[in-house]
Amino acid sequence: MNTDFIKGVVVPILTPIDGEERIDEARLRDQVDYVIDGGVSGILAFGSNGEFYMVEEDEMERGLKIMVDQAAGRVPVYFGIGAIRTQKCCRLAKMAVANGAAGVSVLQPMFLKPTYDELFQHFKAIAESVPGTPMLLYNNPGRVGYTLTADLVDALAHQVENIVGMKDTSGDITLTAEFIRRTRDVGFKVFGGKDTLLYASLCHGAVGGVCTAANFMPELITDVYNKFVAGDLPGSLEAQFKLNPVRLAMDPASFPVAAKDMAALRGRDVGAPYRPSLPTPEGPAKEGFRRTMSEAGLI
Repeated sequence: MNTDFIKGVVVPILTPIDGEERIDEARLRDQVDYVIDGGVSGILAFGSNGEFYMVEEDEMERGLKIMVDQAAGRVPVYFGIGAIRTQKCCRLAKMAVANGAAGVSVLQPMFLKPTYDELFQHFKAIAESVPGTPMLLYNNPGRVGYTLTADLVDALAHQVENIVGMKDTSGDITLTAEFIRRTRDVGFKVFGGKDTLLYASLCHGAVGGVCTAANFMPELITDVYNKFVAGDLPGSLEAQFKLNPVRLAMDPASFPVAAKDMAALRGRDVGAPYRPSLPTPEGPAKEGFRRTMSEAGLI
């Protein structure tokens, strides 16, 4: 199985919606072009910042078709799966592959706290439902309440042929490094999941990052990656330091609306979040967006 394409800055693309909370095709196509023109190496449909938990299956399929069509082979399009039930995850994975996804990314089940064996069988079943398709694990303990362990990831990487990588959003660089160290013998592809830790993740051997910031400042986050792979480590670190204040300014706002708000400040027409989320009101958080983005030369 060829996994050479699994690298670089992958954007968990925003999902523009209209007043009826239907995916806005024109704005989604425009966003696909914007991030590709900004230098991303891949697009993740319906990741956390794509508000996957708000989107019905038929809308996911329609949105994926639009993204694959608009990307037109310029970059791979991955499909994010965040369902709890194993059977539903398998159904979504098959749908994604049938509609041109280059790979699937699977979040650990939320709300529940499965055992090691339950998680192993869950991920194994999803991977086996789409044989020959690369599958990435998605570790996001901050959102689901528990982490994937290094032992589990080690076992899946070595025992399930098409589980070929992961995104680690733990924010624990030691854990990220352990995922990399323990799986490097099989070419397992680890992405950093925290924009502020892209440089650090690359230093430990990550193949790239899945980066929210690429939705509204792709030129800056890809600069961190491109300079690193070119051997310009000081330049890569400076690009990381330029990025970090903007990314950290998102934290006082409600998740996940800050990414759409910052995109709007750059003149991007990406629409509102799904309700019950609301755009960030005027106040300290919004002022922080403007100040840090201005200091970074983004507005």
